[in-house]
Amino acid sequence: MSRRMNRIVSVVVVLMAVLAAQAAADPLPGEVLKFEQFPLVAGPNGGYPGHDEISTIAPANVAPGYTGQYMADDFADKFSTPVVDVGWWGSYLQGSGATQFLISFESDVPADPAGEFSHPGQVLSAQIVTLGALTAGSGTFTETAVPNPGSPDGNLFQYNAELSVPFAEQPNTVYWLKIVAIQQPGQGFVWGWHDRDWSIQNPLASTAPAVSPGEHVLGIVAPGIPVYHFQDDAVSGTMTLDPTTLPLPGPISPGSVHQALGTPQNYILPWDGPAAVPGTTFPGIDSFSKDLAFSLYTRTPEPSTFVLLGLGSLACGLSQWRKARRGL
Repeated sequence: MSRRMNRIVSVVVVLMAVLAAQAAADPLPGEVLKFEQFPLVAGPNGGYPGHDEISTIAPANVAPGYTGQYMADDFADKFSTPVVDVGWWGSYLQGSGATQFLISFESDVPADPAGEFSHPGQVLSAQIVTLGALTAGSGTFTETAVPNPGSPDGNLFQYNAELSVPFAEQPNTVYWLKIVAIQQPGQGFVWGWHDRDWSIQNPLASTAPAVSPGEHVLGIVAPGIPVYHFQDDAVSGTMTLDPTTLPLPGPISPGSVHQALGTPQNYILPWDGPAAVPGTTFPGIDSFSKDLAFSLYTRTPEPSTFVLLGLGSLACGLSQWRKARRGL
């Protein structure tokens, strides 16, 4: 083995050890990251704050039950391990104080040659998580404020939920995740799900040919600045939840979730990225379909998880090093 390869292997081993230590503590001991789309967040040195799309249901005014608007996004990773913890980001467009969220995993209806976009299909597993301290399998979630200067939607919050029933995910299989805040009688908040930081690649996501197109570069917004994207658009649509489901937390019947066909969503200006550059071929960020910000964790990782984490991080690091060398 060459000296160069020895150095690369050593770096991977160190990265694996560091990532294993981080994963063991985030969010609960023994839980390991298996998919993550980071949120757009502005900092003291600038950046794009992103925006949120409404994903809230409330008690119906006329008929019994809960109605409103949902957001959903597709995902697939390379591991045959169950999802035991879900993280996500969002903010309140009005009011505050969510105490319950619907988390629903759904099948994929692929895009077809006639031009119909992909969208969520059958509800495979659904449950209601309730605000509270986290323990393994508790069915609770936490809400933590995240600084996000310049956001059009106010304070950003990071959420973390321990599922009471794990989702039995299969490798390289496209699913949809729906996360919806549940407004209780007397509450008046409106909550929205935050969008993904398109500049950060997700090395854990499935790629072609196993999943096509999978995680890929959707386009370029400026020299050396790609837009990373998984599969197809996040979608927005209307939904209802049967009245017998609430206010009880925990697993619910998949048949109690009813939804209309979702509409694909794009990033928007100026919150999500740069505008088109006049006199060039570079489009604005608003021409690209959006992803949402969320993460998935497992408690029983495959040994290959850490290898892929290490190789993915190493690849990203080498890419950044090469850009620095070129002065990008």
